[in-house]
Amino acid sequence: MPQPKFVRVCEVGPRDGLQNEKQSLSLEVKVSLIEQLVNAGISHTEAGSFVNPKWVPQMADSEAVFKLLERVENVTYAALTPNLQGYERAIAVHASEVAVFTAASEGFSQKNTNCTIAESLKRIQPILKRAAEDDISVRGYVSCVVGCPYEGAIEPEQVARLVSSLLEMGCYEISLGDTIGVGNPGSISRLLDVVMREVDAAQLAVHFHDTYGQALANTLIAIQRGIAVIDSSVAGLGGCPYAKGATGNVATEDLVYMLHGLGIETGINLDKLLEAGNYISHCLARKNQSRVSQALTTG
Repeated sequence: MPQPKFVRVCEVGPRDGLQNEKQSLSLEVKVSLIEQLVNAGISHTEAGSFVNPKWVPQMADSEAVFKLLERVENVTYAALTPNLQGYERAIAVHASEVAVFTAASEGFSQKNTNCTIAESLKRIQPILKRAAEDDISVRGYVSCVVGCPYEGAIEPEQVARLVSSLLEMGCYEISLGDTIGVGNPGSISRLLDVVMREVDAAQLAVHFHDTYGQALANTLIAIQRGIAVIDSSVAGLGGCPYAKGATGNVATEDLVYMLHGLGIETGINLDKLLEAGNYISHCLARKNQSRVSQALTTG
């Protein structure tokens, strides 16, 4: 299958990245980061998460973030919603779309959401029903698609079943998450071989963490299969609170550099993206984890 001419970069740093930070960031910093990313050309960003603040304190001010954002036309400002209550909170502040999630591992599902995989799907159903009534798009996440910190390797067939279930329930797109970053081009190829027997590339996205330094290589495998939506996190922010040792998503700067080098359009200005990554890294008082940023930024 030919590689796509255009890739939609789904920026998850403001949610998946910042939710793992121990230090508190001001509302102004979060809003500024999102607006800088949009100014750089990001057309789809996760702006917040409507989960219980007891479990994810960094996302406690997501309502305020959505209210303060200066919205730009044709930009999707998405929100993660674990249940119907979270969905209602997100819609009240005009989230463009919502995302729901499950895991391909029973152990991870129990640790992450305190329920079985079957129960997690049952919890998602009311969200999809309401979203259909409200004409709100729903994106689905499947975590631990190649490996789990509690169960080890995951069978691709289990992932394929979940992807098909979420699409049948009403999700328009499913993001395949290598949550602990153990995937490599071999295991990702085997996964996609199985999943893409049932599902078209146009219904898939990939979400690779870079724990073992394989995220860009894995992304290239997905692109070569025709997948044209890639999740990434500015400055390589992120991790997983339920997966010890998991590092951030592939850095958006590194992803965009690779895509542009392949002649694939993204609509993103790399220089402005670098500024956004350096801004949030400065606010977090840490080194920008993007290798491209380290190479191109001086001073």
